[in-house]
Amino acid sequence: MRHTVGLPAAEVRQTYLGRVDWTSYHAALFDLDGVVTPTAEVHMRAWDVMFNDYLASRGDGQPRYTDADYFAYVDGKPRYDGVTSFLESRGIELPHGAPSDSPDAETVCGLGNRKNDAFNQVLHSDGVEPYPGSLRLVQLLHERGVPMAIVSSSRNAPDVLDVAGIASYFPVVMHGGVAAERGLAGKPAPDTFIAAAQDLGVAVEHSVVLEDAISGVTAGHAGHFGLVIGVDRGVGADALTEAGADLVVTDLEELL
Repeated sequence: MRHTVGLPAAEVRQTYLGRVDWTSYHAALFDLDGVVTPTAEVHMRAWDVMFNDYLASRGDGQPRYTDADYFAYVDGKPRYDGVTSFLESRGIELPHGAPSDSPDAETVCGLGNRKNDAFNQVLHSDGVEPYPGSLRLVQLLHERGVPMAIVSSSRNAPDVLDVAGIASYFPVVMHGGVAAERGLAGKPAPDTFIAAAQDLGVAVEHSVVLEDAISGVTAGHAGHFGLVIGVDRGVGADALTEAGADLVVTDLEELL
């Protein structure tokens, strides 16, 4: 358990069972998909279509890709890392390729780009709105002058924020493309969260991480942030707590 500003560690969990005292923190670092917007569901559908089409095309009797595979190998990771992790779980070896690969290429990057195309089609055809409870928390923190950042493995984060109409709340968007440009390791490494806090000018011990993925919670815990909040959108409270979450909620409205 990390020490929280102004509170002995022994008192932290009891205090967080109700409302979080946001005056104790100077920044909030949000994952996007599954925390602020329900785009995790869009990602899950896109991964499902891409992987199952690919597995069927192999003709070697591979079992279908499932939601369990998503949570175990893909959730919260940079796109190409997720492809690699899942393929390794099936004993499938493919060339890594390059980010410029065609979505038709049978490479790690090609499969990742194929999934990205599917995601963008759904995003722009169906749109997306933030979770009501998450929007309320973001608006409250904005009114109180708490700086906020998005820390997402997805390169699509800026598009999602624009479509959802909430880009103006987040002066820092640390997405997968920015991380690659800076040479930052993706989640479960803490590097992207640490960089986002630095970009906001706030020390990690004064920052809150809000995550729904085990890899993201692990990153927050490894970075020694002031508070790591797990948002249970299906992973399970026990799994998030085991990964290092100080507090687990099912909706960010619980934190108001």
